[in-house]
Amino acid sequence: MCRITGFWDFQWKGEYELSEVITRMRDTMVVGGPDDAGLYVEKEEGLALGHRRLSILDLSSAGHQPMQFEHLVLVYNGEVYNFREIRKNLEKKGYSFLSGTDTEVVLKTLHCYGLEGIEYFRGMFALALWDREKKELILVRDRVGVKPLYWAKQGGRFF
Repeated sequence: MCRITGFWDFQWKGEYELSEVITRMRDTMVVGGPDDAGLYVEKEEGLALGHRRLSILDLSSAGHQPMQFEHLVLVYNGEVYNFREIRKNLEKKGYSFLSGTDTEVVLKTLHCYGLEGIEYFRGMFALALWDREKKELILVRDRVGVKPLYWAKQGGRFF
């Protein structure tokens, strides 16, 4: 059980430090992710993502989040039960892996197939995917909603 958080301030002009705010948001959830913590900040966009990790599948630091691959940045909570099968298919397509996590499989599946890749996932999950090229933030949760994903828009900010 990990925790994800983030915000996008569409009107951000540098009046506060993005990393300080996302760190405070992220660290309110330490109980759900005591093993590791990470953040990603894109000042040009006023965007920040945070992650608290509970290490289960791969206890190494290779599972650190936010996880990046090429132009994509992912924060993810949950478990994709069939990730090993998906990983084998991605390896056949030329993808290599640095970790034993389902997080890396999720990220590279979305890189390979785009949002259609979500159809391959069997499990419970919530995620936020930032595409640095498209300047697009995508939020996804599992079909049943086992892993909740809450969002709000207030003024010129999306949380």
